Amino acid sequence: MRVKIIGSAAGGGFPQWNCNYRLSRAARAGISGVHSRTQSCIAASADGAGWVLFNASPDIRQQIAQTPELQPAADAPLRSTPIRAVVLTNADVDHIAGLLSLRERQPFAIYATAQVLATLEANSIFNVLDPAIVPRRLLAPMEDLAIRDADGHETGVVVDAFPVPGKIALYLEQRGDPSADFSSDTGDTIGVRIAGTGSRGAVFYIPGCARVDASLRTRVADAACLLFDGTVYTDDEMIIAGVGQKTGARMGHIAMSGEAGSIAGLADVKIGRRIFVHVNNTNPVLDENSAEHAAVKAAGWEVAGDGMEMEF
Repeated sequence: MRVKIIGSAAGGGFPQWNCNYRLSRAARAGISGVHSRTQSCIAASADGAGWVLFNASPDIRQQIAQTPELQPAADAPLRSTPIRAVVLTNADVDHIAGLLSLRERQPFAIYATAQVLATLEANSIFNVLDPAIVPRRLLAPMEDLAIRDADGHETGVVVDAFPVPGKIALYLEQRGDPSADFSSDTGDTIGVRIAGTGSRGAVFYIPGCARVDASLRTRVADAACLLFDGTVYTDDEMIIAGVGQKTGARMGHIAMSGEAGSIAGLADVKIGRRIFVHVNNTNPVLDENSAEHAAVKAAGWEVAGDGMEMEF
């Protein structure tokens, strides 16, 4: 099984198009140790030929252009793709908007929870992906599911989806009620365990998570690799940076640091590689020369970059 991180940033990418915060300026200036990143997406393959995407970011065209494995083979038909399926972990714009770039009547399958499928169904623009060509399939929680292509052939990738603490997508919030609680533990946001057919090792992909609870700790124990929500380093960093009024928790994302953060919450859980993904443009770990980046490394974590690959 091969897994490639083809997009490691949070929504908006890094640098974000309209962001003039110091980190985005450093990335545009080409400062050493500060690297640009596209929006959250990974790809997995059991045979190196067919690939399953996990989320479809707005940067999907650029990500395919930067990833030869996701491009048509030289001897393939004039219209073709090695992308066999797309698995969605929630309905956030940075995870579903890329589906619109995959229109062109090319067969692949979409897998998502009932909540996310309902969101796609409610937005007619997604009908540019004709369900007769791009079937939409239920990703039932808490059971192993062999991912199949549009024609029903197994890809060799097996997924176990499970709900994690999160929130509904931003555009689904009731904006007239600023005090409303938009958190959700019932499948609006999921994590996935990714394995190959008959494989003993597994990668967990959890790009959005609001807190680490006992259930999550138990589930990821003994993982070969954990790709986990690294949106913010401190809960109030966007406020301190002056670029927003929301905390990480309000956005449905746990902070890396602090007593209630993910580093502390997972410190004594046996995990192989620990890699932060979905990193926001305000997160100081994006600067490899920062004290925060050093603290993350000292705690046994890595910070994902586009193109990072692992085999298990």
